[in-house]
Amino acid sequence: MTASSARRSPPWVRHLPAGADPAALDLLAEDSLPAAWHRRWSDDPARPVLGDGERWLSGDELEERTGVAARRLLGAGLEPGDRVVISGATSLDLAVAHVAVLRAGLVAVPVNAASREREVAQIVHDCRPAGALVDDPVIAGWVEAASESPVVTCDVRDIDLPLGSPRVLDACGPDDAAMLCYTSGTTGAPKGARLTHGNLLASPAALALAWRWTPEDRLVLALPLFHVHGLGVGLHGTLLAGASAVLVPRFSPDAVLDAARAEDASLFFGVPTMYQRLARSSRASELGRLRLCVSGSAPLAPRLFEQLRVDAGVTVLERYGMTETLMTVSNPHDGERRAGTVGFPLPGVEIDIADDGELRVRGPNVFDGYWERAEVDRLSFIADDDGNAPWFRTGDIVTVDDDGYLSIIGRARELIISGGFNVFPREVEDVLRSVPGVADVAVVGTPSDEWGEIVTAVVVADGPLDADALLAVAADELAPYKRPRVVRFVDELPRNALGKVLRHEL
Repeated sequence: MTASSARRSPPWVRHLPAGADPAALDLLAEDSLPAAWHRRWSDDPARPVLGDGERWLSGDELEERTGVAARRLLGAGLEPGDRVVISGATSLDLAVAHVAVLRAGLVAVPVNAASREREVAQIVHDCRPAGALVDDPVIAGWVEAASESPVVTCDVRDIDLPLGSPRVLDACGPDDAAMLCYTSGTTGAPKGARLTHGNLLASPAALALAWRWTPEDRLVLALPLFHVHGLGVGLHGTLLAGASAVLVPRFSPDAVLDAARAEDASLFFGVPTMYQRLARSSRASELGRLRLCVSGSAPLAPRLFEQLRVDAGVTVLERYGMTETLMTVSNPHDGERRAGTVGFPLPGVEIDIADDGELRVRGPNVFDGYWERAEVDRLSFIADDDGNAPWFRTGDIVTVDDDGYLSIIGRARELIISGGFNVFPREVEDVLRSVPGVADVAVVGTPSDEWGEIVTAVVVADGPLDADALLAVAADELAPYKRPRVVRFVDELPRNALGKVLRHEL
């Protein structure tokens, strides 16, 4: 292989509890998340598992509700392997629908409820879903209009379909497809990362070990359930650990802290934007009552890390992952959580650092490729001469200190991460170029302690134009997190001899 293998991460055994046997580690021992969840609910059927501040669903209720929903989907003619779009506001009903899809062997395709028609159509054209579970009739209409074949469509809050004949549930194996999560990546067009049941199981299984996640834990889950942070970490991890979570549909410092107090919570997972707002709250010190606070999806500013440590009495654990690899690297539960770093590889994860500093990873958590993107796969995976699984190129540039802690120092690609969500510049640029008066435009991320990066449009105008006109078009065409927060007007964009925009100069 061309990458240097001389610099390796420290062993992931640093994450294991004292006395654990590394040789006994088997992250896929339970075959799939649905099979593991079924065992948890059968072992303790009365335990409250998911709540929303008004009601709780026990393990027995989740087993019944998700089982009935799964059989209804199969009874309507859907078959294991079919893609099902899922979109809705965070709720118990949305969680039930997602779990039901996985139990039925269908492939969940999460879609942001704030997406616009063009964005929904791109995903639908690409994945060709056979079903859609949504809570917004407008989005349901967009899915049906963009579909080339009939789609079984239901309100996510009431999957009112014929029950059909009995069907076997929880039968998928580690290699079966479980989710298709769309990420813009580096090509501009959305790509579906194909995550298997083995991927979905391995990642939270590693987290349960590394973060000492037990049935006694209760998570305040304020992350959206269309993103792998909320789904793959928050929901999947809670259910696998046999723990419980209270859903907070809309984040606010008071909503999170009220839920933590009322439900006697022990965990909170968030993005830096959330921690920025919590740090500003007069109630910030209440975070100190939680056993563990985790930050991810974007870099946590060292200044904010220190502010939370001093003012709130909490040492936030920062970790690193991405849609394609789920959770990959984490600061330790036991030991120093080092500001400005993401720690070291999680159990089962191997890393390699190329000569140019690019991080490459492999392990049971790493996806097996993009949906119908063979050419992209050839560029994204690098075979290893040792005959093991290929390395996945993350596109992130890292450094490692003398103690083995990784720091993400930049991205080889042009991806912007704002508030924990991925934004590809070309998609935003294409929308802004449609505005009369725009001669040229480049979209870049500019640093922000609150958002990680903010989407910034640098515009060359060839006529009368103001920022409000640009933002109005963006509001119609783009989800909120993709819209520019800053518009700058310049006489020309810096370009190299080949005409490529020099984004680093912007």
